[in-house]
Amino acid sequence: MAKAFASQGDLSEKKISFTEIGEGLYAFTAEGDPNTGVIIGDESVMIVEAQATPRLARKVIDCVRSVTDKPISHVVLTHYHAVRVLGASAYGAREIIMSDVAAAMVEERGQEDWDSEFGRFPRLFQGHEEIPGLTRPTTTFSDSMTVWLGRRRVDIMKLGRAHTAGDAVIWVPDQEVMFTGDIVEYHSACYCGDGHFTDWPETLANIAAFEPRAIAPGRGDALVGEEMVAKAIANTADFIRSTYKPVERVVARGGSLKEAWDAVRAACDPKFANYAIYEHCLPFNVARAYDEAKGIDTPKIWTAQRDQQMW
Repeated sequence: MAKAFASQGDLSEKKISFTEIGEGLYAFTAEGDPNTGVIIGDESVMIVEAQATPRLARKVIDCVRSVTDKPISHVVLTHYHAVRVLGASAYGAREIIMSDVAAAMVEERGQEDWDSEFGRFPRLFQGHEEIPGLTRPTTTFSDSMTVWLGRRRVDIMKLGRAHTAGDAVIWVPDQEVMFTGDIVEYHSACYCGDGHFTDWPETLANIAAFEPRAIAPGRGDALVGEEMVAKAIANTADFIRSTYKPVERVVARGGSLKEAWDAVRAACDPKFANYAIYEHCLPFNVARAYDEAKGIDTPKIWTAQRDQQMW
């Protein structure tokens, strides 16, 4: 029998914060739960990340309505994961934007991811009966695209593989603020089950090259100021390196998945054990690192049977 995921026992409501990170730019955060970004233009509002359900999306909408009555015209989804996208219907936006790779991943593994996350995050999926089905984009892009919210320019682009193969970031040049999705986290474990460990550090460097004044990360507090931004990027890079390098060494000597699990615990527990969703992410992270170190480029869809090999 597979172990229960740590997140299945996390049933307490989280405190919501709605932080201004630039003029007309906000981060909706909730103590390590998935974050949502808000970009207010002259004429309308763009949402970055939809939340897991319409019920949670309405909490975001309530915060938006506390600062503007402009209509919500766009929802941008940085990747395909269920906890990020299945609340999209609540916003009534005319455009839902994803990268072309993320859109393909919806078709390839979106239902499996939904089924898996539904079982792992019961609190986030309260009110799931309202979800109309898989969230598919109305608009996709291959490398980058620009949306004008009146006079406000918003650039949406791929800067490299990291959390998934289809990650997008959103850059607001007039305020030099970036919404990174789960490429950057703050005091929250990185979920790497669909990740690309050896690409991730370069993608982080590409984000750092923009020299953002603020970042809305995928999970954790809003990052305001160059010092906080640099600290979070460095910390995320350390998490990725500390997870992958021990596994790479185990694979190089022909070691087992269980040995990889033990090596990651030894390297990461002292530094990251108190991070949000750390215990939840570990099985996925170790399994993916093990596969990547063995030369498997495309992440496998998770199964409970794989989990058992680590205990």
